[in-house]
Amino acid sequence: MVIEFDNNQPIYLQIMNYIKGEIVTGKLKPGDKIPSVRELAAELQINPNTVQRTFQELERETIVETRRGMGRYVTGSEETILTIKREMARDVLDRFIRGMEELGFQGEDIVAAVAENLQRRDQE
Repeated sequence: MVIEFDNNQPIYLQIMNYIKGEIVTGKLKPGDKIPSVRELAAELQINPNTVQRTFQELERETIVETRRGMGRYVTGSEETILTIKREMARDVLDRFIRGMEELGFQGEDIVAAVAENLQRRDQE
């Protein structure tokens, strides 16, 4: 696992987003085991308490589940994974729209630019 940490965001949130990304892109599948706190802390060279907090938040959001004595696993709920995917898509779109608005584009212009770009990509 390789994460380049951003000093402007808490590390536990960055790890959460990375793990969520791995789940929605299918790199981590429903029911897959995730690394232990110690393994991940050693791999990322961060404090184990930070990883523990990450896992607690992922459990609170029902994205991972603990199986007593066996470790933590990605949720088997397709609905939960779809919800994560939609939330991540909304964040990407919010950043994109904000950027386009900063460039002076309005709603219809943004939609037209996206449609034009998708059409061009389909033709390539």
